[in-house]
Formats: sequence, C-alpha cells, structure tokens
Amino acid sequence: MAHIEEFVLPDLGEGLTESEVVAWRVAVGDRVSLNQIIADVETAKAVVELPSPFAGLVTALHAAEGETVDVGATLLSVDTDDAGDVTPAPEPAPEPAPEPVTEEREPTLVGYGAAEDVVGPRRRARRATVADADADADADAATLAGEAPRPSASEPPAASSTGSNPRTERPRSTPPVRRLARELGVDLESVEGTGERGLITRSDVETAARPATETSDSSGSETPTGDGQRRIPVRGVRRATAAAMVQSAFTAPHVTEFLTVDVTETMRLIDTLAASGVKISPLAVVAKAVCIAARRTPAVNARWDEESGEIIEFDYVTLGIAAATERGLLVPNIPRADTMTLGELAEAIRDLAVTARSGKTSPARLTGGTISITNIGVFGIDAGTPILNPGEAAILAVGAVQRRPWEHQDAVALRSVCTLSLSFDHRVVDGAEGSRFLADVGALLREPGLALTMM
Repeated sequence: MAHIEEFVLPDLGEGLTESEVVAWRVAVGDRVSLNQIIADVETAKAVVELPSPFAGLVTALHAAEGETVDVGATLLSVDTDDAGDVTPAPEPAPEPAPEPVTEEREPTLVGYGAAEDVVGPRRRARRATVADADADADADAATLAGEAPRPSASEPPAASSTGSNPRTERPRSTPPVRRLARELGVDLESVEGTGERGLITRSDVETAARPATETSDSSGSETPTGDGQRRIPVRGVRRATAAAMVQSAFTAPHVTEFLTVDVTETMRLIDTLAASGVKISPLAVVAKAVCIAARRTPAVNARWDEESGEIIEFDYVTLGIAAATERGLLVPNIPRADTMTLGELAEAIRDLAVTARSGKTSPARLTGGTISITNIGVFGIDAGTPILNPGEAAILAVGAVQRRPWEHQDAVALRSVCTLSLSFDHRVVDGAEGSRFLADVGALLREPGLALTMM
C-alpha cells in the first residue's frame, strides 16, 4: 500500500507568504533521494533551491512553472514506500556515474531535510565564481551600478541534450512544459533543453515558439496587446522592490546632499595597485571610506524603530550594495564590512556581483543591512537622489568619475572628479551629521592616505 507524503511550501525566511515556481527539477514518475533539489522557486528576495524532505517516487506536482504558491500549500507528493524497490531507469550518458559522496547534511529548510549522514548526489557546481568576476574586470561595476547583467565569459555552457549527454527516447520535461509545448505547437524533439541534465524548461519552449526576429524583455513574460503596447507582469523581486520603495519614500523624510570631490589620488592609487597585480575597483575604495566615516558619525549607520519610537545605532557595518539584475533591483549586503581590509572588500564585492548576477543571492544576504551604496556612475550619471533601502538611515550614490578642469594648488588643472549624493532619514540623521559624514567620505577619496589616520 502506497504511503504518500506531501511536501508543502515552507516559509523561506522573513515571513514571506508566497513563492513562484521557476522550474521543476523532477517530473511525475521520477525517484528522488533525500535532500535532492526538486525545484527552483522565486521569492520576493531571491531564487531558492528546494530540497526534498523525502525519498521515494514522485506521484504528483501540484503547481505549474510560473505559478505562484502560498506558504503551506502542497507542492509535491511522494510515495515513500516506493523509494527503491524498482530499479531506476539508467542514465542515457555512457560514462560511469561519479562515486557517491557522504556528507553531513544539515536541513536546508526549517522543518525539512536530513540532519544525519546520508549518501546522495554531489552538490551541483556553482555556475559562476569569483574567478569569473576577475575574468571580467568591469563585472562588479556594471552589475552593482544598475547595468543589465552579462554572462561571464568563463561561465560554463548550460547543459543540453546533445554532445556527451544524448537525448532519451522522450525529451525530458515536466508535465506543465509539455502542455505548454502542445498549446504553442512546439515539437519538443526539436528543442534543446537548457535545464539540468538537458531538462527542457518553460523558457526553452517559449524561445522555440518565438519568431526569430522577435525580442522580449529580460523576464521573457511580456504580453503584446496588439495596439503597439506590451504588458509585463510585475512579480517577485520587482513587485517587492516597488512596494519597498513606495513605503520608504513616503515613510522616511528623505534629505539629499551633494558633494563633488577631486578623486585623482584615489584613481592614482587604483592604477598603482593594478600595476602590481592587485585589482581594486573605485567602488571598493568608496566602500572602505563609508565604513571608516560611519565610525565618526554612527547616526548614519542606524535605523528608526517605528514600534518603540527609538533610534537603533549599530556597532558594526553590514554594507548593502545596490545591484540591478535580470530579476530586478537587489541590495545584497556584506556582513561586518567594517572589519575588512580594502582587498577583502574588493573580493567581497566581486563575489557579491557574481552571486547576484547568477540569481543565487540568499534571502539572508538581502536583509539586515545598516547602510548602502549605489553606483550610478557606470551610466555616465553625475548625481541623483537615491531612495533609502527600507530599514536603513542612509544611502550613498556614487556618480561618474570624469576628467574636468579643476582648481588644484592655486591653478586650474585637468583632474578626475566625482559627485557623491547622500540621502538620509531626517528622523535619524541631523543635517550636521549627514554633512559631516559626507565630508569625511569625500576627504578620504580626495586623500586616500587619510584612511591611515582614521582607522
């Protein structure tokens, strides 16, 4: 007699109430092992991989790809009495399977997963690493400043159904994807899957159905209306960002101050370090300056507690870096950024950029920031009025570094100049405090050697 267990969508953190099924990694009839990844779901914070809390035969998928599911709703049904009494179908690839890896696996989600030693598949390799960012010298600047992310040149190609992993008799896809293919008139035999082990995804089918000359937005879900307009569903990160920005703009009284700084010495320092093989971006130097200046003006590294009517100041800096990704605006953060050296900050920013670009930023890294930076300079923008990240009292926008005629040593010279824009919550930060902090950051960028006297 079958024993059916149901996997319900858990709370993935921060009290999130729903998630969208991005892609199924399994289909009805597949056998899953404990902690095997069964689906990718998108929350308002990040894309999260869901591990199976059961081992057995998949008997039902209760949501289609692209469908939004409430926390507590059933996602998957598994017959746990049919975990291995029938031999699974052999893999199509002729090469031998890798040796199983025994690991101590902690539960990936609250209330699910194994806390004991289990034998299972190897962890899937990350699709991007810090080395990828080093291969693309401008990756952190482009991604973290709002530019549409680009795949890293060294990123391995997605798995396909050709080459060393030949197609099985029936193309691998999920029931919702097969239904979509029928509706769109797409022959799955002609579609190359970009999912894991050649799995054909919803986006693969939509791409195959789209005329070659047609283009779409990064979400791939726009709907032409026939009158020269397109309707683009707003969900996930974009919806959460829109709600957060409205709440921030109309809750915290924003004040923005501007300071134009001669950053010639900072750029000279970066060039000198580069010549010695040390890669430091201007953004990393700004991050270091922000951490140092926040010690002298702790009011900017604080938040307003609405419930208690108190101001909470932090003895540490969890530095948020605004990043525009294909999924929308994210502000992942670097914990304890104030304890890092300049080189460590540069590496952390590169890693943050790669993770954000690959859509793998964890919900924990998207909350708890104490102050943020947004780099608008890569667009050639001089200055702006950034909106506070909710829960923070200050955000610094970094403008483009440009060569301009500038007063220097009682003469006019061509210098590297940058404008800083600081927005702050006037309930938490007084005008004098905001001005002092901005002046400190500017002084450190003007004379980076000052950092030695302020650390």
